[in-house]
Amino acid sequence: MHTTLYNPFTDFRFDNNSCFLSGQPLQSVDEHIQVFPHWLMRKFDLEDKPFKLLDESMRTYKQLQLPCATEVAERIAELDRQVEQAFDSGYHAVKELESVLLFQWVAKMVYGVVFNEIQAGIRQQMLSGEAMNFSQVLAHKFKNLHLMLQSLIRPMQFDGAIPFSVVVVPVDNPENTFGYRDEINTLVYSLRMNDFGLIVCLQDNGTNNVYHGEYLEKITGKVLHPIQFEELCARYFYSAYLFSRLPEYTVLTTPDMVYVEPMPLASMSMRPMFDQWQVKTFGQVLENFWKPWGYSLFEIIKNPERPMSFLLDANGDFIPANAISLERE
Repeated sequence: MHTTLYNPFTDFRFDNNSCFLSGQPLQSVDEHIQVFPHWLMRKFDLEDKPFKLLDESMRTYKQLQLPCATEVAERIAELDRQVEQAFDSGYHAVKELESVLLFQWVAKMVYGVVFNEIQAGIRQQMLSGEAMNFSQVLAHKFKNLHLMLQSLIRPMQFDGAIPFSVVVVPVDNPENTFGYRDEINTLVYSLRMNDFGLIVCLQDNGTNNVYHGEYLEKITGKVLHPIQFEELCARYFYSAYLFSRLPEYTVLTTPDMVYVEPMPLASMSMRPMFDQWQVKTFGQVLENFWKPWGYSLFEIIKNPERPMSFLLDANGDFIPANAISLERE
């Protein structure tokens, strides 16, 4: 492996003629991979299910693809095999996976969705004849995500704070559960399947795990009910939205290694690292995550001083999963 980094955002190169990760020219249109791994799509029968892009256009899961050089595809296939084996074994095997490996697996899917979104935007721009209006903040985030994803094919070392947060918890899921969410604006992801749940904040330098430290401490060693995991997800998705920093990284490239180190998240304006938590807004997020159980915003924030929670009781203690009753009074 060599250490030359590729940045597609320099000249906004998102065609199908060069590898999405390495930038090297491709020899044929057959050099591509799926955004979502074959084994995941087969397991949950996702291939022909609809996937809506931000411009409201529809794809199927199997139509989401990435132009990819053969040697890069082989490295990604190796990663997929490791993850598939762990996921099939269950929570304990997933918990043993290195956090960098889980980050890479999730980042490839999230960036894959981003790549397809950008391609759709470019097509729309060409049809309309208007200039492409792309957020510089998002371009900055996606460039850094792409940089770190190159750890799959470049020798890369993360110094200082790890650039991401990873949470793996045991969940008592019904059989054949597949709960997937991502939010590309804030780069947060969740997955619930088999006997576990996974949450990854892809570019927060570990701050969301610190922010939710009390909850993580109280659920340690506990098996969660699905509604409890979705509540934890809602907290992470909302705090990722409240995160007020745009992380910067120093990148040092040597002949043998790429060193990536997060820069301090301090702000000259003294603005808090997370904006103020608004109960009503969180309630709206939670209502969305709790849709399978039908709880309304009114029920969730009926007492705004103590919003509904299935994770912690009025004393702040963990509620055991087997004590949860979802029947309405």
